[in-house]
Amino acid sequence: MANAIDQLTDRVLVLGRLTIVRRAITAVAVTISAVLQTFLIQAFIQPADLLPSGLTGVAVLLDRVTSLGGVHIDISLGMLALNIPVALLCWSGISKRFVIFSMMQVVLSSLFLNVFHFAPFLGDKIMLIIFGGVVSGLGAAIALKSGASTGGTDFIALWVSNHTGKTIWGVIFGFNCFILAIFGFMFGWDKAAYSIVFQFISTKTIDSFYRRYDRVTLQITTRKADEVMTAYVNHFQHGISCAEVVGGYSREKMYLLNTVVSTYESQDIIKLVCDVDPGAVINVFHTLNFVGGWWGGHVDEPMPTAVPDPDKPARMASRQARLSEQDSLQQDDGK
Repeated sequence: MANAIDQLTDRVLVLGRLTIVRRAITAVAVTISAVLQTFLIQAFIQPADLLPSGLTGVAVLLDRVTSLGGVHIDISLGMLALNIPVALLCWSGISKRFVIFSMMQVVLSSLFLNVFHFAPFLGDKIMLIIFGGVVSGLGAAIALKSGASTGGTDFIALWVSNHTGKTIWGVIFGFNCFILAIFGFMFGWDKAAYSIVFQFISTKTIDSFYRRYDRVTLQITTRKADEVMTAYVNHFQHGISCAEVVGGYSREKMYLLNTVVSTYESQDIIKLVCDVDPGAVINVFHTLNFVGGWWGGHVDEPMPTAVPDPDKPARMASRQARLSEQDSLQQDDGK
């Protein structure tokens, strides 16, 4: 039974590496995310007078402010008008596929706001805030895990994260506070306070399902360093270092491998290492900070795939030759 499950899992992973399948998964996830966002705005945000974060919050604020005057900019129009310039600015810095699918989410959300009419089904405002925050976080996490986003500040945050390995959530938090201050000044501070609770729940929900910005260090002790490194660099786009060590108990020669990866990749990497060397010992610990060259992987690849590298065979052959030469020298020294 276990073998059958493993074979099925392997087949699913192989199928998942097909481009058309990945695109289909992303399209479905983006559509679900757009429906959830529409449901969120109509059934939670508007009935409870809440303000979401990011550019969607700006669109909601514009809708509220302009409804007081003669010119009305509804939420769907505001979302499009605000996201299109940001998408164009990030077009060359983030993969075009990521931008296209993220804008697909924004366009579908804007369309669904004019097609669907979800009625609120919770009468208590506290319940609207709590469950609205959960729905908001789920909608964003679904888009992010599929290799897209809900647009807006996600474009900027992911661009910075992928190019520097750092986050700018402090800046985004300040931006959201500024929008909340305007909202509270115009429509009441109690509504702004409720919106803070709503955004907090939404953020915590996203953190529970999507951890791209956290990094961990994997410390791998193995006797099969070359096999593990070969499998690793063939499946993941990160560097890995190797040092020769001696076991304190066995006094046998071993290898200590170190690599820094995103949290969401760690379980896949651990499984890969254990498949190559069932006797490997893996220590996982949180990486507080990282200085130097680090690449978070392509945001448009939600599933691990092999990275084409025409120079890799030559490098691996050279590495194997060096290892063989070292073994020969050690044997000669032993003689």
